[in-house]
Amino acid sequence: MANVKRQNRKAANTSNTKKKSFAEVFGMGSVARNEKVDFVLGFILLCLSIFLVCAMVSFFSTGHADQSLVIQLRPGELFSSSHLFKNVCGSLGALISHLLITSCFGIAAFFIPLFIMLVGLQLMQAYKVNLLKWFMCTMVTMIWLSVASAKFLTPILGEQIFNPGGNHGEMCRQYLEGILGSPGLLAILSIVAVAFLTYISTETVAFIRHLLNPIGYISSKVKFRIAEPSSENGESFYTSLDTSYQDPAAQTVTFNQGVATFNQPDNAEDTGSTTLVDEETGRTIPADVNGHTSSSTVVTGNPQNVQSDVDLKVVEGVAEEGAKGKNVSLHYDLNTPVNPREPFLSYRFPPLTLLKKYDNDGKPVIDKEELIANKKRIVEVLNSFGVQIREITATVGPTITLYEITPAEGVRISKIRGLEDDIALSLAALGIRIIAPIPGKGTIGIEVPNAKPSIVSMESILNSKKFQESTMELPIALGKTITNEVFMIDLAKQPHLLVAGATGQGKSVGLNAIITSLLYKKYPNELKIVLVDPKKVEFSVYSPIADHFMAAVDDDEDPIITDVTKVVRTLKSLCALMDHRYDMLKIAGARNIKEYNQKYLNHKLNPENGHEFMPYVVVIIDEFGDLIMTAGKEVELPIARIAQLARAVGIHMVIATQRPTTTIITGNIKANFPGRIAFRVGAMIDSRTILDKPGANQLVGRGDMLFLNGAEPVRVQCAFVDTPEVERIAEYVAGQSGPVHPMILPDPPSDNEGLGGSPGDSSLADLDPLFEEVARFIVNSNQGSTSAIQRKFSIGYNRAGRLMDQIERLGIVGAAQGAKPREVLVTDENSLNNLFAQLRQ
Repeated sequence: MANVKRQNRKAANTSNTKKKSFAEVFGMGSVARNEKVDFVLGFILLCLSIFLVCAMVSFFSTGHADQSLVIQLRPGELFSSSHLFKNVCGSLGALISHLLITSCFGIAAFFIPLFIMLVGLQLMQAYKVNLLKWFMCTMVTMIWLSVASAKFLTPILGEQIFNPGGNHGEMCRQYLEGILGSPGLLAILSIVAVAFLTYISTETVAFIRHLLNPIGYISSKVKFRIAEPSSENGESFYTSLDTSYQDPAAQTVTFNQGVATFNQPDNAEDTGSTTLVDEETGRTIPADVNGHTSSSTVVTGNPQNVQSDVDLKVVEGVAEEGAKGKNVSLHYDLNTPVNPREPFLSYRFPPLTLLKKYDNDGKPVIDKEELIANKKRIVEVLNSFGVQIREITATVGPTITLYEITPAEGVRISKIRGLEDDIALSLAALGIRIIAPIPGKGTIGIEVPNAKPSIVSMESILNSKKFQESTMELPIALGKTITNEVFMIDLAKQPHLLVAGATGQGKSVGLNAIITSLLYKKYPNELKIVLVDPKKVEFSVYSPIADHFMAAVDDDEDPIITDVTKVVRTLKSLCALMDHRYDMLKIAGARNIKEYNQKYLNHKLNPENGHEFMPYVVVIIDEFGDLIMTAGKEVELPIARIAQLARAVGIHMVIATQRPTTTIITGNIKANFPGRIAFRVGAMIDSRTILDKPGANQLVGRGDMLFLNGAEPVRVQCAFVDTPEVERIAEYVAGQSGPVHPMILPDPPSDNEGLGGSPGDSSLADLDPLFEEVARFIVNSNQGSTSAIQRKFSIGYNRAGRLMDQIERLGIVGAAQGAKPREVLVTDENSLNNLFAQLRQ
């Protein structure tokens, strides 16, 4: 019974879809309500189209006899029973056929009953066609044929059947010939015909090219691509040999040791057909006269299935050039009057020997059998759904292989995109992702996980020339792309980063890679890190570097923050630091931290006036979801404020969560964190929450991630750095010369500062200047809503929120009730005036 119900619902949905299509095109939604009405209406239209065809055919023999009656129709003759009209369909048929053929479109008018017949058959559910497309095509064809008939058939047939193009065609012909002349009219007719036929079928282009240059077109188009093993140099498995068809008389192609030759039998006649012969197997492959089987066929040495043997090109990413063990930093010009690294000039970056190397070291393992097997399965699946392709290029990466497909002409991208699950089933692989199309290329990408993934070591990333010679402000090396290139970003330009993914998919390793990258490129004077670790164990390994690289509110507390109450205090302290730095930038006349530091290093700022070198501050919060669940708005609001304003003063944030839900990653957070890293998640909705698009649910885990900071995400294999490596780096840094205490952040503002407290300990002078006006608005309008305050007084969300908190503390409105407006407790203006009088005392 359940299956029957589902089938009925499916049939009902199909019927509704058809009714909607008909109603959208013809505006008959009020009529087409059920299947019976549709069927009857369709049958009526079918009968009407047959009636019109009969009347119009009869018109060619009876039109002369009925012409005078139609032109000089007198009252009562149309419905007369005296059989004055000769048309087989009577007076109405004579009148309609004269109108359509003589007065309108001539013989092209037969397209009108043809379209009416299609509409009727569609309503009867006998056929399913795109009515809008048929309407446009029949309309263009009818108008074009009307003008062409008036031009070409009238001189031949004369006026025997009244103008072959009708009055419409004759009028258009005379008008266009009067302006452009006969050559101009012919040109317009040709342009419209070619454009229309090209829209109908892409074969029109090939046909016209063949007409213009038959021999040259064949010679340039007919190519055979022979897949052949390359030399043993490790560069690729296959090379393509293109052999153009130069001799029209050659009728056979022979394959001998990977070389294609064309042979014509001496006694053969030009029969218009060609055969491809394999000398090793004796197999004969039929082909057309041009010498190829199809536009997407590639012939190999031992073909089993012509379409499945599509040419496969294997591309191995070029390995990054190493830095030969050197670790250099070219960020600052050390020739300035003030050295930014003083007084710790003896500090040395951690050596690369502290990091572990792995077998292959991130270099992809190319498995010939796996590539060929995957290629065949992809081609077979696409062929089974009628999708033809020309060639495939395989780009092998550390974890996945990208198969770039060049589809045959006329293949819709949406058709391939819809086969994602079918391809994954055929390959029996997890993490199939289709990119249709690949940005900047005319190909479609299918990402398939490798059977033997390679580990991308942090050593191979940091030892690359790209990282060592980078001049980024805050360089972060995340891993390697599919093409085996080192993928780096500048956190200072992001300017903030959101990291999310399911548990155990590589998020913690990604955070370690971020911190390690910064430690290998920045001096203690140039960088300070604030670590927030609600789990208390993730960042404990970095405790030895607290004095060198960390910042804290108090000198006596642990710089690695694990208490939620201290998190709120630290975030408020960072807001105070941000405000202080903006004041310094204003005094110095600098727009950002980079300009400010350059002025300071060149003695353009006086330290006696409070100026000092500003290090970058990177705030890394792990388990952001836990903070939101426990502290809520107390954490989200200062984070949003820092994310909105702190970029110019060098404060950047990296937040991570393993619960990518809309209650954790809110719209406010997403709006201020354009840089996003998504590790594997379990559902598509989680991927949309992180990236605003699917894809993260199709990753394979173990550090496989998508990085988004623009239109399309980039797939990257995150570099692996384990706990022993981090411990060795932390111990090395702790043994270097450097600060003896963490950087002290300014004291955060008190909880009651700017909030008004209570009526007993506050005055109007302590409140926001808009407080009195906003309070009167809330009492008079009886709307306790922060958004209403924003709209009424044109202020930002933060200030409106502070005003609402002050009004709540004074008892004018009640506590927040989720998305509902607050309850207004002071109901009249007299009570409000009494409250203001108490505050003024």
